Amino acid sequence: MQRLNPSASTGAQPGSGRTAGSGKTTGKSGNPAKRNAPRTSGAAAGRPATAGDWVSGARLRTLPLAIAPVALGTGAAIVASGPGTYHWVRALLALMVALSLQIGVNYANDYSDGIRGTDANRIGPARLTGGGAARPRAVLTVALAFFALAALAGLTLVVLTGQWWLLLVGAAAIVAAWFYTGGRRPYGYFGLGELFVFVFFGLVATLGTTFVQVSTVNTESWLSGVGIGLIACAVLMVNNLRDLEPDRASGKRTLAVLIGGTASRVVFCVFLLVPFLIAGFFGLFYPLAWFTFFVLFLAVPAGLIVVTATTSKELVLALKLTSLAALAYGVLLALAFAL
Repeated sequence: MQRLNPSASTGAQPGSGRTAGSGKTTGKSGNPAKRNAPRTSGAAAGRPATAGDWVSGARLRTLPLAIAPVALGTGAAIVASGPGTYHWVRALLALMVALSLQIGVNYANDYSDGIRGTDANRIGPARLTGGGAARPRAVLTVALAFFALAALAGLTLVVLTGQWWLLLVGAAAIVAAWFYTGGRRPYGYFGLGELFVFVFFGLVATLGTTFVQVSTVNTESWLSGVGIGLIACAVLMVNNLRDLEPDRASGKRTLAVLIGGTASRVVFCVFLLVPFLIAGFFGLFYPLAWFTFFVLFLAVPAGLIVVTATTSKELVLALKLTSLAALAYGVLLALAFAL
């Protein structure tokens, strides 16, 4: 769940509930029915959102974080039951759930951070809400539509498996997606982003994909879920490291803000490299798992860039490399299980 860049403001942000330099909110809700949205819109900005703006708002480079755990969970399911019992329809439905949640949370972050005013002077590409290209309610509607798609795909999986308790897991995932930056006290503003990313885009996504296919989970699913969850945390950490100063100025207490720049760089490298210890363990049982170490050609440069970076552009490059590493790690390790 890659989050947006807040930035310091020079005065009170309209409808944001935040005063510049104070780091405090007035307690207003992210619900448009309970707070005044900023007076920015496509008309106010002078240019309505284009199709390209909406595609950019989906943040396609975060989608590897949805694809990789589904691939790993499917590979683990094949190990558990053998190739003859592979449920490709359920795997596709699990992929639809993961992708819809990822895109939904990206639009939800755009909306929530935008109406708070934390995107008013962001460093990176302008967002739909904060940049005034689209009305906040339109962005919220798109976010809710993707959450509905995730819920529909998830409900279909529940019906196919007969495991009705999975409805609680799905509801928890949607709630976590919304309250990352939404609501009165979003947990992404209090240093808990990495924890929830690890749980939902690591363990829940991987274990859930395995379970809906074979009604069990195995060691392959658990350990690979830990591995991809850590890489997802690395993606969020480098994003937060890029936004360290704007976050600190606006009172957004990400983990990077709480522990500081130097420690964040160390933690990033730990998040990124520990999964290869897990891959090495799997290599003892699945020879093809050793091919996962080719992903180090992406991971090592990303780590070196983060350790030595002095500009945001360098960290953006590291972010792209880490996202690609997540996808490559998930696909290659999943193939090692399946083949």
